[in-house]
Amino acid sequence: MNRILLVEDHQELRELIAYNLEKEGEYEILNAENANDALILLEDGDVDLILLDLMLPGLGGLEFLKIVKGNSRHTNLPVVIISAKNSEQDVVSGLKLGADDYLTKPFSMKVLVAKVETILRRMQTSEGKLFSYGDLSIDLEMHKVMAAGEEVTLTVKEFELLLLFIKKPRKVFNRNQLLNSIWGYESDSYTRTVDAHISSLRKKLGAAGKIIRSVPKVGYGLDV
Repeated sequence: MNRILLVEDHQELRELIAYNLEKEGEYEILNAENANDALILLEDGDVDLILLDLMLPGLGGLEFLKIVKGNSRHTNLPVVIISAKNSEQDVVSGLKLGADDYLTKPFSMKVLVAKVETILRRMQTSEGKLFSYGDLSIDLEMHKVMAAGEEVTLTVKEFELLLLFIKKPRKVFNRNQLLNSIWGYESDSYTRTVDAHISSLRKKLGAAGKIIRSVPKVGYGLDV
């Protein structure tokens, strides 16, 4: 199920958009009536797409967009602007800041749903081949890892570990979970295998390897 963060200060429009999206597809809608609440929701959980009004109380929509796109975790997060501001300059400003599309109010709910479906389908297709986080990127087709612009050669298990972390950057894995996911078994007797591979992976990634953090008495995850 895709999670959509809807940032809109008009309750009736929020409810109408949520109703139409939930009717047409498997979407979970996270509602925020201002940008500050939206930032909290964004940091509390994974989001697949943002629908963003520009004229919000407090922090404006464009300022919110700058903050989102300035965070390496959200660089590739798609954003569709929904706004009554309809001048050419408004549209250009939003797109230049990283929005994927721009709908001016009033708009057709069918068009909105279609755009959301298209963008999410495109993202799912591209994400099946290319993953990135901060200075790290993984190309599955080429089986290639880049760290700070430099190609890094990893073993199969190191590659799989890094891919697992990047796919779920907010999750902290305990050693048995990593053993089960990467090696296919669970045993406290083999947790040193995980530690050894993490150590080797960090070294090969160089400075970028610092992003893999150790959580005392728990396991490993990315530094978010």
